[in-house]
Amino acid sequence: MNLADICDNAKKGREYALLGNYDSSIVYYQGVIQQIHKHCQSLRDPALKVKWQQVRQELTEEYEQVKVIMGTLESFKSEKPVDVFAPPSDERPEDPAVWPPPIPAEHRNPVTVKRPNSAVKQQRKDSPGLQHRGAGPGGRGQGNLKPDRPGFRDVRGTKAKDDKGKKGVGEGAGDVEQKKFDGTGYDSDLVDSLERDIVSRNPNIHWDDIADLEDAKKLLREAVVLPMWMPDFFKGIRRPWKGVLMVGPPGTGKTMLAKAVATECGTTFFNVSSSTLTSKYRGESEKLVRLLFEMARFYAPTTIFIDEIDSICGRRGTSDEHEASRRVKSELLVQMDGVGGALENDDPSKMVMVLAATNFPWDIDEALRRRLEKRIYIPLPTAVGRVELLKINLREVEVASDVDLDLIAEKIEGYSGADITNVCRDASMMAMRRRIQGLSPEEIRALSKDELQMPVTMEDFTLTLKKISKSVSAADLEKYEAWMAEFGSV
Repeated sequence: MNLADICDNAKKGREYALLGNYDSSIVYYQGVIQQIHKHCQSLRDPALKVKWQQVRQELTEEYEQVKVIMGTLESFKSEKPVDVFAPPSDERPEDPAVWPPPIPAEHRNPVTVKRPNSAVKQQRKDSPGLQHRGAGPGGRGQGNLKPDRPGFRDVRGTKAKDDKGKKGVGEGAGDVEQKKFDGTGYDSDLVDSLERDIVSRNPNIHWDDIADLEDAKKLLREAVVLPMWMPDFFKGIRRPWKGVLMVGPPGTGKTMLAKAVATECGTTFFNVSSSTLTSKYRGESEKLVRLLFEMARFYAPTTIFIDEIDSICGRRGTSDEHEASRRVKSELLVQMDGVGGALENDDPSKMVMVLAATNFPWDIDEALRRRLEKRIYIPLPTAVGRVELLKINLREVEVASDVDLDLIAEKIEGYSGADITNVCRDASMMAMRRRIQGLSPEEIRALSKDELQMPVTMEDFTLTLKKISKSVSAADLEKYEAWMAEFGSV
């Protein structure tokens, strides 16, 4: 194939496009694109083949632009010409002598609502008989308008439709409208920030996504789910737990458990961090704490999840404690268990539960520790849990037949859940690293997806375990176990 012909055809296609001869330009573009395609099939050098494919892609984009221009010109030709010099019409619509009868309810379309056109708007504005029902003579025929007349709509129907439009996308007409917190008396910016950044109704994490930790799952179901199912039982001294503290090393699944609670239990989920309840203005942080619990009671049943709670409510009375920090802690304690009994409610449907997680339980204030009635330990995964974690993390990749998950689980004893996830991620990329080793950037781009989809082997895990070590020391585990022995409440 003569490369000079390809260059000449591309040049002619561009020149015809610039001159406005789009029909000839499209013919040349189609020909040169087909020529490059045949030329690419005959090439053996991957780098050269990539360059020709890039040229073909650029010419294809130019070809599509020329087609768009032709389509636009055709649409102009097909439109009906408008006489801009025609004199404007001075005719005004007149009131009909007889209004049409109302449409029966069974024939109405509840979805389609006709909007009044400009003529009817002008009619209602200029005709005094249309502004008040039954006003003046002939009010029976003109003024007694009903909302089901063609061309008109009731104001109440408009408001209902607008309110329905404010609901979430995808909700049908029969869905229940979600209630909106009334922030009267509070700064509207604070209310909007909490509504936008905290309220979460479906984090999409299920119990099956969390390996092991059966005791923790059982306790969280008892604290949140069962009161919803058996409200008559959970009253009085059997009232639901108002506070649960999850203690454990980093990466053991505390935050994942909180997300599973929000997904599985159907409660409104408030995800709170230290930055959420912190403000540079004096007194603003306390207001945020109070507003948070007011909104939680409004959206009840509610779960307030405070991750790394030691950063918000550390031990009071220390030398480095700031006055503003102490006020925030006091307000949080008052809202959890104050004189008003913010969380003391016998009705499970009005339940507000505080779910907290920390890696430093020994730094938490004593008063907060008392209010978090259930204190559970989230340990490192067991042998069975490690095998389940490996299966969960390897669900989306192909695993070779020589991979022994039980043997790998023995080698990763002492690893946290996050460590095991990192091991699986690194092992799944080993085959790709071997495949691209020594290749140039152009050759890497030319690789297809199927060439990189290779199974994970036992050798990949062996190499990975030589590089990735556990992140939790034996001394840290002893500290957690000693604290749980003293203050634990499972």
